[in-house]
Amino acid sequence: MEAVHQESNLQAGSSSIEPINMTVQDANERQNDEHTRDGSTDCLGRPADKGKTGGWKSGLLLLVNQGLGALAFVAVEVNLVLFSTRVLKQTNAEAANTFSQWMGTVSFFSLIGAFLSDSYLGRYMTCVIFQVIFLLGLIMLSTVSYFSLLTPHGCGKVGFLCDSQSKLDMAVFYMSIYLIALGNGGYEPSLATLGADQFDEEDENEKRSKVSFFSYFYIALNLGSMLSETVLAYMQNLGKWVLGFWISTACGFIGLAVFLSGSLRYRHFKPCGNPISRFSQVIVASFKKMKLEIPPNGEGLHESHANAGATSGARKIHHTNDFRFLDRAAVISPEDMVIMTTRSDGFDPWSVCTVTQVEEVKCVLRLIPIWLCTIFYFLGFIQMLSLFVEQGAAMYTKINSFHIPPASMTVFDIVSISAFIVIYDNLIRPYYTKVTKHTPRGPSELQRMGIGFAFSIGAMIAAGLVEQQRLKYAKEGAEELSSLHLFWQIPQYIILGISEAFMYVAQLEFFAAQIPDALKSLGVGLSMSSTAIGSYLTSILLSAVMVITTRNGSPGWIPPNLNDGHMDRFFFLSAGITTINLLMFVYCAKRYKSISLEKRDGTEEAQPPPPQTLP
Repeated sequence: MEAVHQESNLQAGSSSIEPINMTVQDANERQNDEHTRDGSTDCLGRPADKGKTGGWKSGLLLLVNQGLGALAFVAVEVNLVLFSTRVLKQTNAEAANTFSQWMGTVSFFSLIGAFLSDSYLGRYMTCVIFQVIFLLGLIMLSTVSYFSLLTPHGCGKVGFLCDSQSKLDMAVFYMSIYLIALGNGGYEPSLATLGADQFDEEDENEKRSKVSFFSYFYIALNLGSMLSETVLAYMQNLGKWVLGFWISTACGFIGLAVFLSGSLRYRHFKPCGNPISRFSQVIVASFKKMKLEIPPNGEGLHESHANAGATSGARKIHHTNDFRFLDRAAVISPEDMVIMTTRSDGFDPWSVCTVTQVEEVKCVLRLIPIWLCTIFYFLGFIQMLSLFVEQGAAMYTKINSFHIPPASMTVFDIVSISAFIVIYDNLIRPYYTKVTKHTPRGPSELQRMGIGFAFSIGAMIAAGLVEQQRLKYAKEGAEELSSLHLFWQIPQYIILGISEAFMYVAQLEFFAAQIPDALKSLGVGLSMSSTAIGSYLTSILLSAVMVITTRNGSPGWIPPNLNDGHMDRFFFLSAGITTINLLMFVYCAKRYKSISLEKRDGTEEAQPPPPQTLP
């Protein structure tokens, strides 16, 4: 009887424990539902609360900041060529070179900002610091234009050139526009990545929003640009440069205020340290062990058992068999075991690296051929902002008595981009998925980038054909005008806009997805830096073309008076170069291997996505 009594007590005790265990389990599940699972934190470094941080409330603030920043920046960008010719009295080729070099520097600074963001400052502080620099540059440009550059009063419009400027005035001018370049280039990659950080990719609903954010980010950029390229471009074309610059400054200030207003809501990831140091460790360690045999299929290579995602959101990367010579960096030799016994912090990082650390280097090496191919795409994009504007300025620009600013024609590019992104997401991609039954939905990033290349070639050909017609209707004499109306440029702007809708968004998504977690800002910066090298290539190409085509007293393809030249040949040359580059891109895309990551909880490995390249 006593044994039965004890057994009944045990059963009663176990039954009372079960509800307690279930209650603890339910509490843990509720806590997991309340907080993000991707390793993000709030402003105080605590696990981010889903209800109080991130999501579209934070995302919308960043989109508004991007729109206002784009409005301020593009007001300088889109009219820099005309400012250089009308105020600084540069030739068309000199103005185009000035613009190409400046735009290249803007994108080059994006790499610097991305490096600081991932390594030391974090995305939030990087955005704050560089937006302040951006605002200082706008203030300096507005001030020097008012007091020094625009003399006599009212100069800088059609038929009214300004006086020559002193070396000091020019030094201040160049300092101001390069501060603008540093500020805008430095924060834009971090802003895009910070926006994506507001959505937990371990949550299916937020993961879909994260994919959409890059499209809306580019739409916000273009809507801000559209206001600059219409209202501000019209004001500046009439010679109201100072007013336009001060409006840009005000927008930059409001944008910074909007950004700071969401400081308590943003989700953050901790910086993961200097990637140059980690990459150097892999190179040095692999060279130290050149004589060691590499184990097959990555067996026995060193990997940390700690869950990095718990502190920084960085996931481990699966081993791959390409670039196998780097695997030696993760091989543990007998000498390494001896050294480890004398160290309190484990292996010497310059002798033994983790598999994830080695795979980070491999990921970047695999991205380089794709990145190099994207550089030549921006030959067309830079020409839209420089040579397209010069071409429009040499055409008939009036409707009745209203004068259309040539720079404002880029509004057709912006409208086509925004409209096509919406149409693509809501009509084209669902229909494509239904017909082809592809998973994931729609063409892959690489396929969309290839389509963007093809449309860019079409835009260059269209620009060349329009230039031939412009020359056909050009007025004889010294006047640099043609009777062909400015609206004949609309097709080339629309085609290039569709090209950008395919290329820019897909490129952002591709580099953000294929770069390791510890290098997210650097991945977006690498994507944006394509514009930098493309700008410099455009400048080099322009200079080379002018040197070759001005021999024997010839005016060249792009002379001061476009009626004496053949800018159409330059457009066709650009189309030919882009065609060759497209073929190289297809070759590289077919051989690209996607990154393969573990899940952040470390309990189950994520299956690598099937490689989707160009057909």
